[in-house]
Amino acid sequence: MQVKLKILSSLAKVFADEEPTEYPETGRPSGFKNETISFQAAYRADTAGSEPARIEVESPIAERIRVRQVRLVPVGLAAFTDADDNYLRKTPGLYPDLLTDLKDGVVRLLGGQWSSLWIDVEPDEEAAAGVYPVKIAIRTPQGEPLAERTVSVEILDALLPPQTLRNTNWFYTDCLAQYYQVPVFSERHWKIIENFAALAARRGINMILTPAFTPPLDTAVGGERLTTQLVDVRLDQGAYSFGFEKLKRWVGMCGRAGIRYFEFSHLFTQWGARSAPKVMATVDGVYKKLFGWETAATDEEYKRFLREYLGALTPLLREWGIADRCYFHISDEPSLEHLRDYKAAREIAAPYLQGFEIIDALSDFEFYKSGAISKPIPANDHIAPFIEAGVKGLWTYYCVGQYKDVSNLFIAMPSARNRIFGVQLYKYGIEGILQWGYDFYNTQYSLDRIDPYAVTDAGGWVPSGDAFQVYPGRGGQPEESIRLMVKAQALYDLRAFRLLESLTDKAFVLRLIEDGLSEPVTFSRYPKSDVYLLRLRNRVNREIMARI
Repeated sequence: MQVKLKILSSLAKVFADEEPTEYPETGRPSGFKNETISFQAAYRADTAGSEPARIEVESPIAERIRVRQVRLVPVGLAAFTDADDNYLRKTPGLYPDLLTDLKDGVVRLLGGQWSSLWIDVEPDEEAAAGVYPVKIAIRTPQGEPLAERTVSVEILDALLPPQTLRNTNWFYTDCLAQYYQVPVFSERHWKIIENFAALAARRGINMILTPAFTPPLDTAVGGERLTTQLVDVRLDQGAYSFGFEKLKRWVGMCGRAGIRYFEFSHLFTQWGARSAPKVMATVDGVYKKLFGWETAATDEEYKRFLREYLGALTPLLREWGIADRCYFHISDEPSLEHLRDYKAAREIAAPYLQGFEIIDALSDFEFYKSGAISKPIPANDHIAPFIEAGVKGLWTYYCVGQYKDVSNLFIAMPSARNRIFGVQLYKYGIEGILQWGYDFYNTQYSLDRIDPYAVTDAGGWVPSGDAFQVYPGRGGQPEESIRLMVKAQALYDLRAFRLLESLTDKAFVLRLIEDGLSEPVTFSRYPKSDVYLLRLRNRVNREIMARI
């Protein structure tokens, strides 16, 4: 049996029916002591059927190496019909995305089909810098050699600076409870939540959607999502009282997991701020829904509730020492037609949130100019007028609607389109980023649940990959996607640019970024090749090491 083995960068996506191309001119994989250095090994056997094989890694740093199988996942909706041409494919099929740990180091060699291994070198501050050989060997179960390749990996003798970018990918505790079939905020649920939060933090997601009340997101008008409410509410003889024990536990859990910033769930409904979110309460001894779709945003009782709730919450945030790391929302994605309702809702809540940041995703520059919000989060395909106006502390986001020209992380997109985001964030000095789906395992409007291993497009609603970046693995442990790993690399790039800037200046770094390009990098115009990104990062690394 003959086996082909190729070494690829982490930006490749290996399809079963397409021979991948090696780019040795991009240089060896390298990185700093506090980043994960990734590459791939693609293989194909000429066997007629399916044969088991063992993967072995030999290296002086073998204890710092993790090998995972790149699994193909079903993609139903790869791209919208009017999408641009910067997609790998636009047809339904099996696409590489899921990363799973090898069981006993064994893989299956599928006759005539390409497969891939994802290989991470995970140094730390104690790791010795240097260039290390990493040999990847494929052997029969009896140990006979089938193929092997050796890669030189360099660990650089420096540390990237801490991440200052705020990065939130909306975290859905209800989806975890539903998928794993555990009671909300049971001990098992808490453990699963922490597992998923810890992985998020490890990959640069340092802000978490905090469900003080069930987030009013992606919910059909008049419908409900599973209640996930950290704040206990009592209404006894017309007097409100609040229990913050679960919220305090959440804060402690996030501290252990490595999450630094807290993004409190929206105080009004999505797409217009016209109603109150679902709030459950014990009213004179009876547990029931207190507010919801039927409650107007300007309802006098809801106004009273917010005054008392926020009046009780904000002093606690200061007491817990996290007030300067807390952010609040009014309503998600309001448009100009919702301006009056949004302003009315903000005027209700804002007086009780003095000293706290209020942020919301919106893309209409006229909405921002109205003064309704001081911290907008425009989509990356609508950000240009905000940049031109010199908006300070600018954030950006992308979701299903950002499928033309700009960066995103759909499964059918090339990984370079994901990773270029780091270059763009650096150039424009972006303060924070938002993406709506870390673990959304529902269909549109949360009308039904999905198995993300079988359905990657939220039931045909969004291009595959938009709704989640992690898969719910066995034992309450998340499994990563290529997309999550590559986005983490974009954040490493951003930190490397900032390190080089501290040693030179921003103009120097921008010259490196745009050297040889026919036009400046923007959010919609940028180099689309893997080679550009890999060479740029290697050049930045060299410039850093020449100065420290």
